Amino acid sequence: MNTRAVLLIHKNDNVAVALRSLAAGERVKIGEKSVIINKDIPAKHSIALQDMPVASPVIMHGILVGETTCPVKSGERLGTHNLVHKTTGFSYRGVVQQWTPPDVSALREITFRGYMRKNGSVGTANNWIVAPLVFCENENILKLKKAFEAINGLHGRSRYRQLADQLSHAWSSGTSEEELKSLDFTYIAESTRLLFPNVDGIKFLTHESGCGGTRKDAHDLCALLAGYITHPNTAGATILSLGCQNAQIQDLQEVIHARDPQFDKPLYILDQQQYGSGESMLDDAVRRTFAGLVEANKAERQSVLVNKLVIGVECGGSDGFSGITANPLMGRIADRIAAIGGSVILGEFPEFGGAEQSLIDRCVDKEAAERFIKLYRDYETRANSVGAGFDMNPSPGNIREGLITDAMKSAGAVTKGGTSPVTDVLDYPGYVTKAGLNLLLTPGNDVESTTALVAAGANLVLFSTGLGTPTGNPIVPVIKIASNTQTARRMTDIIDFDAGVLIDGEKSMEALTDELILMLIKTAGGEYTPKAVLNHQDDFIPWKRDVSL
Repeated sequence: MNTRAVLLIHKNDNVAVALRSLAAGERVKIGEKSVIINKDIPAKHSIALQDMPVASPVIMHGILVGETTCPVKSGERLGTHNLVHKTTGFSYRGVVQQWTPPDVSALREITFRGYMRKNGSVGTANNWIVAPLVFCENENILKLKKAFEAINGLHGRSRYRQLADQLSHAWSSGTSEEELKSLDFTYIAESTRLLFPNVDGIKFLTHESGCGGTRKDAHDLCALLAGYITHPNTAGATILSLGCQNAQIQDLQEVIHARDPQFDKPLYILDQQQYGSGESMLDDAVRRTFAGLVEANKAERQSVLVNKLVIGVECGGSDGFSGITANPLMGRIADRIAAIGGSVILGEFPEFGGAEQSLIDRCVDKEAAERFIKLYRDYETRANSVGAGFDMNPSPGNIREGLITDAMKSAGAVTKGGTSPVTDVLDYPGYVTKAGLNLLLTPGNDVESTTALVAAGANLVLFSTGLGTPTGNPIVPVIKIASNTQTARRMTDIIDFDAGVLIDGEKSMEALTDELILMLIKTAGGEYTPKAVLNHQDDFIPWKRDVSL
């Protein structure tokens, strides 16, 4: 018997998680109990620890995550063939859970080198952003991107451009189609001198919003863009407007002022219909942006305390190990940041199913609890009205890798928010004003959610993945944490940290927490560059309410 073959997550659970593939007939031990596997079970999937008749509750992470649809025998795998989503109800009960903060005495005096902004916020990077107020300007944004490529950190020809050039040359020289498929290729890195060494990047955002749709969508876009413009990781911005769209310049200016009444960063807003020709507008945009970069380059990093960090926690491409390795590890980081007076943002409301009551009981007051309940129920109602209930959140990849129901997925997903009190609940696209754990209304889509976490003020994002996803953000470093070692080794170009070593006991949770805290601090100070930043993975998708989970 292998004592590390399975894991009982919570003492009240009636299922356990396979830590490796289990063969039919194998006997595994869970505490004082042993179970015989009746059919082969792949790693990451759940195993029934007792015989379960039809309609039996399935308990995981100590909460109800589903109900059986047929009799399930002890030692049998739980899957879509015998389990459906089911959760308990929730309400405000007047209960406030007591929290014992972790010991963070060693963290209180630790500093990182960040960019101090005049409003007191601190950036972990120093970027210039170029963005459209409406999708009609996307093409002009791409023209500006082409103009600034030489000083945008995209120096020389990319690997793929070099490969295409070599294939073109070989084809022109008479190389056969078959020979082209195996043509030897060696990438030669090219670089040029950085004109603005203190500017981490010029980030070009595009989107499909700003007109059509609802006026609410247009307002939300302005608020989202304002979050990026006022963000401490942003030195200044160039914004292109067509002129007639729903998302008006005045609306953007008003929400910028609401977020930062003393806003004084360089901000150039150009309206194409006022210029008359796109060419004259782009000429002016290039000149102004260049002048803004000169100003942005004057910023320098200086030492600040770690409590200036605002950490967004996110997951994508989750698997059956996410809720027992990477997510709880991120939760321990979240608790430490909250304990030293920093802020943490947890989104993805569709992935709270079954864990709603625990979040309500963690709210610091009745107002926050009732705001969470209202936002959650309103969103769930809108999703149901278009035939897309929260129970449909797990993707085919999630299900294949052991996350069968939304509640099962949610039970592990919420652990990335730690255990600290919920100090505030924010509607999309709100922004953080309080220390501690903030809940932000976002969909489960990891890019839409990450986009919103950053607009809310996150200056670092911790992102767990089981299957592997390249998601990044234009202005904020995203640290990618693998839930299993196989993904970490297979996808080294996108993974920064391997939490999968917890499965075989190679390292303890405490040791990994210390390692990840160190990586986080080095990233905040510019000493470590996450893979998503190196890959220029600048994902930016505004959320249109009701469209996605």
